[in-house]
Amino acid sequence: MAGSPYASALGRLKAITPSLLPKEAYVPLVAAKDVGEVTKLLEPTPYGAEIAQSAASYKGAPLLEVAINRTFVHRNRLGFQSAPFAGRAAVGAYLRKWDIQNIGLILAAKAQGRSVAETETFLVSTREIPAGLMAGPMSLDDFRGLLQQPTLDAIAQSLVKFGYGGVLLPRMEAYDRSHDIFPLLVALDRFYYEQLLEATRFFQGDEWVVRQFVQSEIDVRNALLLLKGKDAELPVEPVQERFLDGGTIPRTTVAELYGARTVAELVTSLEGRFPTLPEGNAMYQSDRSLAGYEAALQRDRAVRELKRMRAYPLSVSIIFGFLMFSELERADLRHIVYGKLYGLPDARIQDALIVPRL
Repeated sequence: MAGSPYASALGRLKAITPSLLPKEAYVPLVAAKDVGEVTKLLEPTPYGAEIAQSAASYKGAPLLEVAINRTFVHRNRLGFQSAPFAGRAAVGAYLRKWDIQNIGLILAAKAQGRSVAETETFLVSTREIPAGLMAGPMSLDDFRGLLQQPTLDAIAQSLVKFGYGGVLLPRMEAYDRSHDIFPLLVALDRFYYEQLLEATRFFQGDEWVVRQFVQSEIDVRNALLLLKGKDAELPVEPVQERFLDGGTIPRTTVAELYGARTVAELVTSLEGRFPTLPEGNAMYQSDRSLAGYEAALQRDRAVRELKRMRAYPLSVSIIFGFLMFSELERADLRHIVYGKLYGLPDARIQDALIVPRL
């Protein structure tokens, strides 16, 4: 172990792991009567420091949104700093997803006319450092500058110096005609995954594990795209346009899969690739919610990928496993917070969680 460049990373991440919430911590959180009680339950946890520091500026769900995001960014930074030189480019390329998410959030907010203050709450950042800064050139002030831009065209122009403007500018004329934000968001996602797959092509022989990890993420996104399109009764053309290459579902099979007459038929067609997908049928039949399918897809992926990555502890896989678990915890806590905010039944919130069922 001492001879591996990842021995130090394994030791550092093992020391950090106890700060992740244990499965039993989710039981009282789900049973909490409201967002205020969720806040009190999180105060003795590693989220308490950010809750205390943000309480003067935020209350309720926005307070927890900020505290959860800031704690998440600290963990991302630790994961990035734990990577030795050989794996740092791949980890950095992966963490750029939060720059992409923040840019997408800003574009959507501008298109919908939301305020700067409302949007900044949801940026995945600490007080000073966004999640992607370890991998990319953008600072929190840069994101704030984007929020201040008057139009989407101005945002795209401002992003040229960060390497993202070239993705958006060729599509702005079409946006000005249609006011459809989705082609811009898809273009950013496609650019991100192309760069990420390129970054994971070569490093110390363990790249195949990380490439499978990335491919599985793309597969989940594409499966959800198909389900959402079928639920919305969209024609196949816009679904094919938003399909992401790089996963294990070939683009050539999209039309055949999408030929299913209903969501239920599509689930049956996808079941061979995603065996747990039918777990979402009950929720969809009761209230036409796709949330059960998303939870089933994410849970199946988490079980499979975490098991595979833990089998290679002296590799970059251990860092990606830590980052994945941190993402799942963030997603679960946000499900709880917004479930309480909108009055969802406890059982519905519980069904959406991933970590307690790993």
